[in-house]
Amino acid sequence: MLLSFRVSNHRSIREEQQLNLNPVYEDDRPVGTDWAAVPVAGIFGANASGKTNLLDALQYMAHMVVSSHRDAEPDGGISRHPFLLDDAARDEPSWYIADLLLDGVRYTYGFAVDDTRVTEEWLDSYPMGKKRQLFSRGDDRVKPGASQDTRELELVESITEPNVLFLSLAARSRQRDFRPVYDWFAHHLQFRRANDTRSYALSAMRALEDADRYPEIMLLLRAADLGIEGCGTERLVMDEETLRRQYGSRRIPSRLLRELEDEGPRELLRPWVGHRGRNGMVQLDLHDESAGTQALLQQAPRFLSVLRRGGTFVVDEIDASLHSVLTARLIGLFQQPETNPNGAQLLFTSHDPSLLGRRDGEDILKRDQVWFVEKDSFGESSLYSLADFKPRKDENRERRYLGGSYGGVPFIDESFTEALLRRGGGATGQDTEAQRQARTGTDSETASSRH
Repeated sequence: MLLSFRVSNHRSIREEQQLNLNPVYEDDRPVGTDWAAVPVAGIFGANASGKTNLLDALQYMAHMVVSSHRDAEPDGGISRHPFLLDDAARDEPSWYIADLLLDGVRYTYGFAVDDTRVTEEWLDSYPMGKKRQLFSRGDDRVKPGASQDTRELELVESITEPNVLFLSLAARSRQRDFRPVYDWFAHHLQFRRANDTRSYALSAMRALEDADRYPEIMLLLRAADLGIEGCGTERLVMDEETLRRQYGSRRIPSRLLRELEDEGPRELLRPWVGHRGRNGMVQLDLHDESAGTQALLQQAPRFLSVLRRGGTFVVDEIDASLHSVLTARLIGLFQQPETNPNGAQLLFTSHDPSLLGRRDGEDILKRDQVWFVEKDSFGESSLYSLADFKPRKDENRERRYLGGSYGGVPFIDESFTEALLRRGGGATGQDTEAQRQARTGTDSETASSRH
C-alpha cells in the first residue's frame, strides 16, 4: 500500500507537497479492516489547479524506477519537468519520495534529480518498526547499508550511470531487499490517464471478450440500470455482405471498402452488448452504445483487476463520461473488505462535487479520503486535506465545498460577463432601444433619489 507521496519542483508544484494516506479518523475506518492506509483518496480542485500534475509526478517516479536504465544515454542528462515560473527552480533538483507498506514491512524510497544526474537517492526499510538503511547515494557515491553485500553493490554501482537510478539496477542483483519496492512500482502501481483513448477501446473490447470469465462485469452493467441483459464478442468473416448487413441503410465507410478490396475478406472480432427489446434481447455494436456505457465498459476491467489482485490504481478524471451514481459505485467497491479483500487502493482526481456527498445513507468518501489542490497567484500548487478543517462527521461537505468553505473551487471573474453586457447589441456594440430605455429609467430614478 502507498502510505504517502511527497514531491517538489515538478510542473506546477514548486514547494514540497505531501499526500498522506494514513487514516485520521478511526471511526471512519471501513468495518472489519485494519488497513494501514485509506483505500481511497479523491483529489478535487479547479481546472488547471495542479491535480493532474500530482498524479503525473507519481507516474514520473514510477517511470524512472522501472525505465531509467533503459532510457538514459551516457552523458545524456535527465528529462524532467521542473517548475518554470521561477528562474531559481530550473536550477534546483526535483524530489520524489514514497512511503510504502509491502508484505507487512514499511519502506521509504526517494530520489532527487536535476537536468544532468541523480543528485540523491536512498532506500530504507523498517522491519519490526526499526529503521534499516539499505543504501544511500550522494556526491556521486553509493553507500550500502550495514546489512548489504558491499561487493555486490559496488559492482552494481560501477555500471550505474549518473543519470540512472541505482534501484533500477540493484533490483536485478542477488540482493532481495530491493525487489519489493521495484516490483511495486513496476507491477502494483497502475495508471489511467484521462486522454488515453486507445487503451480505453482495448479495455472495452477485453471487457466484452472476458464477460463469461469475469461475471463481475455483467453484474456491474446490470447494477448500472443501463438496460443491458448480456454482452460478449463474436468472430465474423468481414466481407462486403457482412458490411452491408452491419451498416444497414447507413453508408459503409470507404476506408473499409478499400481495405476489403486490397486485402480480401478477413476474420474480425465483433463486440456486442445485448439490450432488452420488445421481442427479447437485441445485440448492438459497441459503437452504438452511449458514451457513458462505453466509458463504464472501458473502465470496469481495470477496476476489477486491481480489486482482484491488489495494488494502487491511479485514475485521472474518474468521472469522465460517467454518471455520478456509477462513479460512486466504483469507488464503493474499494471501501468494503468484501469487494476489496486484498486492500487495493484507488487514487483519483475529479471535478464532481457530488462525490463529497452521500449515497444510500453512507459517505461516498470519508473525511480522511478527501484532498484539495489550489494554485496561488504565482502559479504554485498547494495540496491540503479536508481533515485539516476538522469537519464534523455529519456536516454537508458537498454544500460547504461548493460554498467555498474548503477552498479548491474556481474564482469566476465577472469582468467578461460585464463586458458582454456593456456591448449590448452584440457585435455592433450598440445598445438596443429597450436597454437604452431601461438605463434612462434607472438614471432618472437615481437622480430622483439624490433630491
